[in-house]
Amino acid sequence: MIKHHPNQSMLMAFAQGQLPASLSIAVSVHTDHCQHCQDQVLALQENAAQILDDNDPNLPEWDSDDMINAITEDDCEIHPKSSAPLQLNIKGYAYQLPRALQSVPMSNWLKLGKLARARIDLNEGEVHTNLLHIDQGGEIPLHTHKGFELTLLLAGSFSDESGHYVPGDFIWLTHSHTHSPSTKEGCLCLTVANDAMHFVQGLSMALNPIGRLIY
Repeated sequence: MIKHHPNQSMLMAFAQGQLPASLSIAVSVHTDHCQHCQDQVLALQENAAQILDDNDPNLPEWDSDDMINAITEDDCEIHPKSSAPLQLNIKGYAYQLPRALQSVPMSNWLKLGKLARARIDLNEGEVHTNLLHIDQGGEIPLHTHKGFELTLLLAGSFSDESGHYVPGDFIWLTHSHTHSPSTKEGCLCLTVANDAMHFVQGLSMALNPIGRLIY
């Protein structure tokens, strides 16, 4: 069961179309998994539309019968195109990408041991959005972050010091958190971060100079 969700202010910004592309994609994918948040977003959108309608005297009033007649009198036929989900294959694993990620440009995979990262090019400056794959039995050493990190689990599962995560979990961390994610079965995550991770324990601290390769 999903236990980690966007907060109310982020859902409000998403409903109003005010989030940057990276976070908007993440919230959209989360709501595909989470009916509770999907219902909240719909309620926020309906409320915003009602407020706009109540406060804008220049909006036209629609007669429902006229509107239905105008729609149905058009005899043109619409044939929607069906598109198969885009399948992603990485290191022997096969995943179907969420619809919100199927049309965004993506780099080739950078592979570092049991980790693999593909950059999603959204042109957001220091904010980097990636697909991060961790192989079966993989682990990221204990680290914190110099900025924020959002991890949205897309497939598989992983655990850290704070619990166990399933697809749809929306995990927001800052420099005040340290964790060491590990996975028994392998997992695919969408990550959004605005600075590199910083390893804080043992020999892994020697990896800090290449922390930006993962970020």
